[in-house]
Amino acid sequence: MAASDKSIPISSSPHPQGGRGWLKIIAAVALAALVLLAWRVFRPIAPPVASKPPVPVKTALVSEQTMAVARTGVGTVLPVMSVTVHTRVDGQLDHVAFREGEEVKAGQTLAQIDARTFAAQLDQALAQKARDEAALANARLDLARYEQLIKEDATTQQTLDTQRALVGQLAAAVQNDEAQIQLARVNLGYTTIIAPIAGRVGARLVDPGNIVRAADANGLLVINQIDPIAVQFTLPEAAFQAINAAQKASARPLTVQALDRETQETLAEGHLTLLDNRIDTSTGTILLKAQFANGEHKLWPGQSVDARLVLGQRERALTVPSGVIQRGPEGLFVYVVDSENKAQLQAVKVDEVDSRGSLTVVTEGLSAGQRVVLDGQYRLTPGASVVERQSAAAETSANTPLTPGPSPAGGRGEGLPGAVREAAR
Repeated sequence: MAASDKSIPISSSPHPQGGRGWLKIIAAVALAALVLLAWRVFRPIAPPVASKPPVPVKTALVSEQTMAVARTGVGTVLPVMSVTVHTRVDGQLDHVAFREGEEVKAGQTLAQIDARTFAAQLDQALAQKARDEAALANARLDLARYEQLIKEDATTQQTLDTQRALVGQLAAAVQNDEAQIQLARVNLGYTTIIAPIAGRVGARLVDPGNIVRAADANGLLVINQIDPIAVQFTLPEAAFQAINAAQKASARPLTVQALDRETQETLAEGHLTLLDNRIDTSTGTILLKAQFANGEHKLWPGQSVDARLVLGQRERALTVPSGVIQRGPEGLFVYVVDSENKAQLQAVKVDEVDSRGSLTVVTEGLSAGQRVVLDGQYRLTPGASVVERQSAAAETSANTPLTPGPSPAGGRGEGLPGAVREAAR
């Protein structure tokens, strides 16, 4: 019984290992809360994002006006006539009667060759003719006597016939002498060298004292006629039909303008004188020539110019300043300013460029009255806000170098009137 009354004592306190686990969890939660609170208190505050200010630009309106329909090609100025003056006879050059670079008139004396030999040849021919004429006169007198004697049967027919033949022979000799005299006079005249055309003299190629010969290849001097003057140029064969139609539609020769290649200044205005009778198959171009009055000598032989052939007029053409047109990787484009003063990119196609290169005809992409960006494009991106420049100070600010925005397709658009001109061609 004593043994049965014994019992095992049961502990009422918690397990020591379980209590330590709960303490660790509570400590971790408290630490995380402290870290979160510290992060919220000490975290950096990001500055507010400022909106980009509008880009100062200069704009222009798309307008309608009458524009010339023209084709432009690269040309070379040529003299209307060019003559290399040679001597026609051999001899010593005595003197020259011109200054290098001066204007001469047709028929003006340019040089003189020693004429003594040719004067002596003329005198010799004259003397020969006088001798033959005297012999002819005597032979005719004898012929008259023989004709009288034959009537009296005092001479033979053979003698008469021989005398007649002698008279004819001497008459022919006189004619030959006359020809020799003319030849000697011509050669003597060749010793005085005259200007065959009016024009400007170039450099002197032979100095006085030298022996000159008719066979010399270089000649004595070159004369170029520079007023009027000519321009020879080429256009692509695709322009032939338009040129041909314009010529048939016009009662007057087509107008051609000679433009300075750098400044596009109109140097002279003339008319078309030649549309070649064939197209060069090796280059795919057709040759044209125009003539210009050149009293001010703005055109000079050998000069390169742009020759602008005017074919007619284009009514109500849409035009913009050439600086509006930009070139990007996708082709030509402009920035159009919408009603919200935001710049939107617009692809365009162009055709004509006026003679000064200041206006360009747009055939696709724009309409009359639209506002387009003329200056300040390099700072724009599609959708950027813009503001019109109002003062010189604002313009100076707009020209301050900033980080430029990329143009479409990652390139940087640039105003290229020259590129527009090439595209219009």
